[in-house]
Amino acid sequence: MISRRTVVGGALASLGVMSTPALAAAARPPLLEMPMAARRRLRDPFTLGVASGDPEPDGVVLWTRLAPQPLAWDGLGGMPSREVLVDWQVAEDPGLTRVVRGGRVRAVPRFAHAVHVEVDGLQPGREYFYRFRAEGHLSGVGRTRTAPAYASSPSSLTVAAASCAQYEHGYFTAYRRLAEETPDLVLHLGDYLYEMRNDAYVAYPHNVRSVAGPETVSLAAYRQRHAQYKTDPDLQAAHAAAPWSVVFDDHEVDGNWAGLHQEHRRRSDPSFRQRRASAFRAYYENMPLRRTSLPHGPRMRIYRRLQWGDLATVHLLDTRQYRDDQVSRGHSRSARRARLDPRRSITGDRQEQWLLQGLGDSDARWDVLAQQVFFAQRDRSRRPGLQVGMDGWDGYAASRHRILEGFEHRGVRNPVVLTGDVHRHYANDLRLDFDRPSTRPVGVELVTTSITSGGDGQDRSGEMRAERAVNPHIRFASGRRGYVLARFERERLYADFKTVPYVRRPGAPVRTAASFVVEDRNPGLQPA
Repeated sequence: MISRRTVVGGALASLGVMSTPALAAAARPPLLEMPMAARRRLRDPFTLGVASGDPEPDGVVLWTRLAPQPLAWDGLGGMPSREVLVDWQVAEDPGLTRVVRGGRVRAVPRFAHAVHVEVDGLQPGREYFYRFRAEGHLSGVGRTRTAPAYASSPSSLTVAAASCAQYEHGYFTAYRRLAEETPDLVLHLGDYLYEMRNDAYVAYPHNVRSVAGPETVSLAAYRQRHAQYKTDPDLQAAHAAAPWSVVFDDHEVDGNWAGLHQEHRRRSDPSFRQRRASAFRAYYENMPLRRTSLPHGPRMRIYRRLQWGDLATVHLLDTRQYRDDQVSRGHSRSARRARLDPRRSITGDRQEQWLLQGLGDSDARWDVLAQQVFFAQRDRSRRPGLQVGMDGWDGYAASRHRILEGFEHRGVRNPVVLTGDVHRHYANDLRLDFDRPSTRPVGVELVTTSITSGGDGQDRSGEMRAERAVNPHIRFASGRRGYVLARFERERLYADFKTVPYVRRPGAPVRTAASFVVEDRNPGLQPA
């Protein structure tokens, strides 16, 4: 017997499944016939792979983008300036012999020939397989799944959390290992790509790959950069293995941007509005997002919710677009006072109220905040006096305190924060007062390390022990690359911190560096 994992993992890893006899036979009776004149007028347009996302009980988003020349300088992927008809199929089996849904859409030049199909009419809590066809070419096959019915009580949800993939710093082996886990859902927590010019950010002693084009400022450059990332076979395998739900952080636009403030500039720059609009447009075009996230100029709605029956509600946040500008990076008295200012917010008032209302209304056993930047307090100094970074929630302490109070006052059963950004794994207990370590936790935070950012990484045990000594709520830290695998069950959460020993060459194995358990109605991390 061949297991489903073997079929899915092997087929998606190669992304050449359409050449197998079973799939070739399945392709002979096409879902929709194409006119002969339309066949193979292009080179293979499916160089960027396929993806699915934002599952609901009756359907998912299916994505692809046509690009026979993905690194074309104009960002249009070598496509002609005409619309192209694209067929899609959804089936119950990886050979696509039991097709249950299908149709035809138009890929248009205005959106760089990106395709977003919001499929409905599927059964809840089911595994499905899908593919596309355009001008005589077949895409690879992707695996996806629908969410359970809203009123159902699923037994489990396996989530893989990932963040921070710097193309130049290494190979995306962690994405490959993540794909082999065949999770129910992938949550990408930001820094899907990096906007910098080649070698502007170097991992010691030198970068191992190069990016095409200059720093991404124009729409063409953002489209080209997304396309280059999407050509990576390990990233394609991860997209094809499970549905993704994504949120951006800073590098999808510009490092450490805040609202309409770009990096290194304290004043709002009118040109940044156009840059943000270009970045948002390219992000939407290259991600499996619903039309509710279609950007309008420099505005894009990415905070939203996913529900997994009564087991889990995932609240996806935006901690960039609505935040106040960062406090000065110094540690002056005025900076410390500013970071405590209750008028400052990292989410903006409207999103904060949306989150607190959703937490209060939730009947889920697990409420998951999928967001970008370090949530717990993180004192970076071994000397007396608190020294914290200003780009994470430490720079917006009152905003964080309101969320923590919301966990308590709104009776959130099991709050879990999933975080990216810092290129390290962390497991944190969350407290209303981080300076009182004897107080009971009100939730937990699981921080995923980077996919590649920072190069191979290393675990300096002395440094980690020193950091934990001044931050007793930090229960684990690791400087290796990898991802977090979290399995939510009805009575407990299992969290595995997965790491790879190197990324400067491909093919690294994966190991579990640490495991923790969180019991239902008992906030706080326990070693597994």
